Amino acid sequence: MHATYPLLRKTDFPALRRRALDTLQVNLGYLCNQSCLHCHVNAGPNRKELMDRDNIDAVLAVLAAKKLHTLDLTGGAPEMNPLFGYLVEQARALGVRVIDRCNLTILSEPGYEHLAGFLAANRVEVCASLPCYSQENVDKQRGDGVFERSIGALQALNALGYGKPGTGLVLNLVFNPQGAVLPPGQQQLEAAYKQELAEHFGIVFNELFVIVNMPIQRFGSTLVSKGQFTGYMDLLKANYLEQNLDSVMCRSLVSVDWQGFLYDCDFNQMLGMRAPIGAGGRPHLRDLLREEVEGLPIAIADHCYGCTAGQGSSCGGALA
Repeated sequence: MHATYPLLRKTDFPALRRRALDTLQVNLGYLCNQSCLHCHVNAGPNRKELMDRDNIDAVLAVLAAKKLHTLDLTGGAPEMNPLFGYLVEQARALGVRVIDRCNLTILSEPGYEHLAGFLAANRVEVCASLPCYSQENVDKQRGDGVFERSIGALQALNALGYGKPGTGLVLNLVFNPQGAVLPPGQQQLEAAYKQELAEHFGIVFNELFVIVNMPIQRFGSTLVSKGQFTGYMDLLKANYLEQNLDSVMCRSLVSVDWQGFLYDCDFNQMLGMRAPIGAGGRPHLRDLLREEVEGLPIAIADHCYGCTAGQGSSCGGALA
């Protein structure tokens, strides 16, 4: 696989500094039941990296000590970490909002049939990846049968109350474009998703988040192989909007890898760009117990243009 960080290191992206910490985004491991082309963590069924009990307890200690509002769980498929249930229950007991970034097909994997009910019982927000409302496009990007399984999972979540008014069970969907293009407008695409999914499958959800494909890991390597890397970076830079700097997720979020080490965002984590936190060395969750991060600089490179191009992009969708 082609390394993209050397192509991104030299940058003219504006300097950024942190605001008060609000969210821990924790990668529970790279094990996943899918292998998607756009996956910026290069996850898959053969990955062995999983967060252990010591680091999960460190996550809980930071949530409690810092009185953080949100725990955002990612992977791989975060649910495939055997300690997923323990972490969710303990975080909810602290009153923390928990988000599960779910690929939907995990809900129908053998051994995970209980998962949808568990998420509902613990009032976990589900942020579900569905790259299109078309079977052809989804299966092309994620593999044969993924669309049908994803629709079944959404219907199961709806049956538990997810996405329905008055239940408080939040179901958001995530769209990634296919290839080296910017996503369409979030509002217009959300309206199309809601109409198509309701008419054809009786599915409802709360919001649609559109996310730019980052030129790193598997997707970035594919761009290099196809000779599209420079053109894609030119596209991101040509669509840069300064106003998006105010809302980028790295201002109030710290990304934690499966070993407990800290990064300014999930994308920096995959590039090995350590967060400027702690007194030298490799910053770890332990440093968050000793240090306030507000005002500290944020590590940047050229891929940061992906978060500020056009309507902007974050784990919560468009910024503008």
